[in-house]
Amino acid sequence: MIGEYVCKLDEKGRLSLPSRLRAQFPESAGNTLVVNRGFEKCLVLYTREDWLKESSRLNDVDDFLSPEIRRFKRVFTNGANLVQIDGAQRILIPKKLSEYAELNDEVVLSAIGSKVEIWSRSNYDLELSVGSDELSRLAQNFYKSTGDRKEN
Repeated sequence: MIGEYVCKLDEKGRLSLPSRLRAQFPESAGNTLVVNRGFEKCLVLYTREDWLKESSRLNDVDDFLSPEIRRFKRVFTNGANLVQIDGAQRILIPKKLSEYAELNDEVVLSAIGSKVEIWSRSNYDLELSVGSDELSRLAQNFYKSTGDRKEN
């Protein structure tokens, strides 16, 4: 999925999904999505299928002797909620998750791969306020971690 969308969260915590974003969800997703905490102060929206893939990755890591791995799994999955897309193409963001991400009336939906991050406008602006030096450093670390060392 691609795109960045500025949206409004209504007083009941419902978020209208833009039609251009909604059209990118696979038909198999139906009207059920999963919303969870992100690692930064944002939420992440998954299709049910993509959430099952994430869960499978978690389950593949043996946690028998590692309290840290068990804790990560517990904390990471704790906030996951199924959300239904209603007839008006809205989802209801659970209050606890909305508070975690500091969501207010204006939010940004940022599509990244198969996920959509949900940010408060202010936190999103802060997250993206990087200078060219920091962006270069981030890119170097990313490409090193993926094994792709090509330079432009």
